[in-house]
Amino acid sequence: MSTPILEMVTIDCLDPQAEAAFWAALLGGEVTYADESYGMVKVGDRRLGFGHVDGFVAPEWPDPVGGKQFHLDLSVDDLEAAAADAVSKGATRPEHQPGDGWIVLLDPAGHPFCLTQRANWAQM
Repeated sequence: MSTPILEMVTIDCLDPQAEAAFWAALLGGEVTYADESYGMVKVGDRRLGFGHVDGFVAPEWPDPVGGKQFHLDLSVDDLEAAAADAVSKGATRPEHQPGDGWIVLLDPAGHPFCLTQRANWAQM
């Protein structure tokens, strides 16, 4: 028996085409499929999927009741430059931030994601 390999993470949303376009632009990937029900982005050997869910409600940030079930952490060399680039591509920067070393942004569907210094990951 072989060990399973994680091939993709799929994220719920209302508009898979918009989500795929945003994440492809942000991560320097390509949209390999997108319609009103599903979108897929490929970045190197990694894939992100976006599935349409009727009645999708974006998680809150900050998250007072645990509705945010996941988020993506992205490492960058320059936090402020990367945040400005993400905002120019459609992300928003909420007022509430967790502290030094991290910037929380929201993708177009409202999913929180974090930017952090790439150098910090060498310690983990």
